[in-house]
Amino acid sequence: MDRRQKKTRQAVFQAFTSLLQKKLYSKISVQEIIDSANIGRSTFYSHFETKDELLRALCTEIFDHVFSVNLSKEATHDFSAAPADLRAEITHILYHLHDSRHYIRSLLLSESGEMFMKYFKEYLYVIFGKEFKNSHADIPTEYFLNHIVCSFAETVRWWMNNERYSPEEICRFFIDITLPSRPNDK
Repeated sequence: MDRRQKKTRQAVFQAFTSLLQKKLYSKISVQEIIDSANIGRSTFYSHFETKDELLRALCTEIFDHVFSVNLSKEATHDFSAAPADLRAEITHILYHLHDSRHYIRSLLLSESGEMFMKYFKEYLYVIFGKEFKNSHADIPTEYFLNHIVCSFAETVRWWMNNERYSPEEICRFFIDITLPSRPNDK
């Protein structure tokens, strides 16, 4: 994608999330997004077939960056030298979510919140699935993984409404409550 296309997509994402702060997802028309982004109808449709596809693209863009496998130095955090453990990975994810909080809060607080959470959990299943291939012997792995994914997703939802905590604190809360028997992650 060239710079012009990226700039257009960002304008559409910004317009869409601004509209989500003001009205329900179902009440937002493609025309309103087009007007707010100051683009033409054909430009919008060259990027997105539908409003639902726009929502999925926005989530994908956020999550592809948030769940990047490369822990690198960024403007707000540097995990490039951190040990590759669950605590570092979760904290890294939380920093990215915090950096994208404008979009995320708009998505979570609108009626599109459940769609956002569905996409978010898809990514979480991949991340936590690698970490927890085998849960406790007497608990089915699918149940354990579902519990961890849902707990983390709801932790993020809660955090977006209680921003006074740092990513490190939220990570500690999550691990201490959800995974207390993991001493190597402290």
